[in-house]
Parts: sequence; structure tokens; C-alpha cells
Amino acid sequence: MRISTNMMYDTGVSQMGTLQTNLLKTQGQMSTGRRMQTPSDDPIAASRALEVAQSDAINTQQVTNRNYAKTSLTQVSSILTSTTTLIQDVQSLAVSAANGAYSNSERASLAAEMDGRFADLLALANTADGTGGYLFAGYRSDTQPFSQTATGATYQGDQGQRLLQVGSSRQIAISASGSEVFEHNMTGNGTFSVAASAANTGTAVIQSNSVINAGAITHHNYDITFAVSGGATTYSVTDNSLVPPAAISTGVPFVSGEPIAFDGLQVNLTGVPADQDKVSVAPSLTQSIFTTLRDMITAIGKPVTDEAESAALSNSLATTGANLNSALDNVLSIQSTIGSNLKELDYLDSAGSDMTVQYAATLSQLQDLDYTKAISSLSQQQITLEAAQKAFKATTSMSLFSLL
Repeated sequence: MRISTNMMYDTGVSQMGTLQTNLLKTQGQMSTGRRMQTPSDDPIAASRALEVAQSDAINTQQVTNRNYAKTSLTQVSSILTSTTTLIQDVQSLAVSAANGAYSNSERASLAAEMDGRFADLLALANTADGTGGYLFAGYRSDTQPFSQTATGATYQGDQGQRLLQVGSSRQIAISASGSEVFEHNMTGNGTFSVAASAANTGTAVIQSNSVINAGAITHHNYDITFAVSGGATTYSVTDNSLVPPAAISTGVPFVSGEPIAFDGLQVNLTGVPADQDKVSVAPSLTQSIFTTLRDMITAIGKPVTDEAESAALSNSLATTGANLNSALDNVLSIQSTIGSNLKELDYLDSAGSDMTVQYAATLSQLQDLDYTKAISSLSQQQITLEAAQKAFKATTSMSLFSLL
């Protein structure tokens, strides 16, 4: 086999170039701590590492989302706590207003104080979220949710709840609509409500009401009408939802404190009704807490000059008080949901931290360099390159002219 000078040089340079490339690659791995410098070094591991890195990035974004959700929900919870305290304060004022020993001027002072609580509640409902919007406006976060009216307040937001992705398969509400918090409050006991007619002239007072047979409830509208004749007081119950209205019972003797029961419900009245006095019974409806509070303020602010007006005040306080209790229960229920969401976020944070550790471990297995193996390879490559260089030098220095 004929070995030419060009062949010796080409082969030697090629081998040393390959050895030097391998050496530089190992040095690069050691300087970065990464086994893969390019995807071609290990295509399968590179593809898997890309998937894991993307999952880790999503998990990191979800951590950011959860922190934002916690901030928003904590702010909502704080406002709901203030709302609860305010409602309880109003309930205390209503109890004071029901005191028969209070004068008209004292009740007027209580009404003025309640008017201040109304303004405080409106301010809470219109709380800003700190980012240029409002907490309780739904999706219309740039619109002030409530504006005051003569009978309460009007809601100008919508029913939307802003959702945020806080887990791989979990979205969580980070807001509550003002309608849900302040307007969706059931009147009465949640099934039906009882109210005395404003035209009543007797002293009958609503004491309590309850469901005694849920299966018999018709959800109709009724009137309990009293009749006084010859010193005897009777009542009749009329179902106004039927066409034409039909009497359920007529001429039943009325005894103060004894329950009036019909169609699965029961109403307790005390006092002395006047002839043609009425008490209405209707299915519970949703009512704004602002309407309830305004009705209560109006009732307390009216002067009381006789027993009939005192009974009217007691009936108004009974009706509005029941509605206020319903509003408080609604706020507490929503606050409980907010608390559950915050607790869930803590669990998701714990799971997210575990995933971060797992992703880091997986990426380390796929990408990180084994320094012990790399140092051994580097030493071997350096020795091999030095040997190749010496061999190349020795080979290229050979010449037939040295034999002449």
C-alpha cells in the first residue's frame, strides 16, 4: 500500500481535530454543568427535557396565579367580615328600637345612626380592588357596582365571577358578584314571609312563623283577614293564587298566641286585631339588603303615638329583622366559601411545591453532568490528544533524505 505525504497529513489533522472537538465538548460540559450542549447530543433526552421544562413553567405560572388569587380572596373576605360586623351592629340597633320605653326622638336618633350604617354598607359594596376596578362588580369591574336610590340601591354590575387557573385542572373564583352578596337574600324564613298590612288599626303583632309540613307547602299567596263581631274575633284564610281566590278556612276563632296553621305553614300572632285587619303570607323572594335596611330605617323613623302604631312598628321590625337575618346568613355562607377556597389554595401550593421538586429532579437526571465521569473522560481525551500530536509530529518528520 502506497502512503503519500498528503495522506499522512490529512489523516493526522483529521484525527487530531476529532480528538480536540471531543475535548472541547467535555470542557464545555464541565463549564456549564450540562451533559447536553445541543439537542443532537441526546435527542430523546432533549425532547423529554423540553416537555418537563414546559410543565415546570406552567407550574411556576400557577404559583403566581395562586398568589394573586390569595390576595384577591383575602381582600373579599376582609370586606365580608366588615359587612358581617355592620349587619350585627344594625341588628343591635333594631333591638333597641323595639324597646317600648324609647321615645320618638330616641328612635329618630337610632334611625339616623342606621342611616350612617347604610352609607357604610354602600361604601363596602363599592370597595375598589386596588387595580383600578371594583371587587363586587362581576365582569364589569370598571363600573361602580351600587348607586343609592330612594328605596335602597341599584346594582349596576353583572352576575359574573372572575376565574383563575390555579391548578392543572382547577379554576377558582377570585371574586364574588355584588348581586350574590348583597341582593340574593331570601325574605322571611327562606320559605315564606309574613307581613302585616300598613292599613291595620289593631294591635296584633307577628311573633314567629315556621314550616310544619314541607310536603304540604304550595308556595301560594295568602291573606289572613280578621273579623270582629259582638266582641268575638275570628279569622279567615284566603288563597289569592287561585282563580278566583278561594277561602281555605273561615270564621275560625282567634286566640292571641295560638298558631294559625294551614297548607303546611304556621304563623303566630299576639295582641288584638281590629276588624278587617290583614296579614299577608307569601313565598320567599330575593331582596336587596339595601332595601331591607332602608325599610327598617323608615319604620324606626316614624313617630309612634298609639298602640296601633306601636304594633305597626313591631311588625315592621319583625319583617325587616327576618330579612336582615337572611342577609347575614347569606354573607356568612359566601364567606365560608371564600375560606374554603383559600384553604384549597394552600393545599394546591403544597402540591405545587412537590411538583417543582419533582420537575427539578427529572431535569437534573436528563441534563446535568456526571462530574466524576466527565473528569475521567477529560483526562483520557487530553492524554489521547497529546499522544496523537506526538505521533503526528514523529510521523511527519520522517524523510528518505535523512537516509542519504
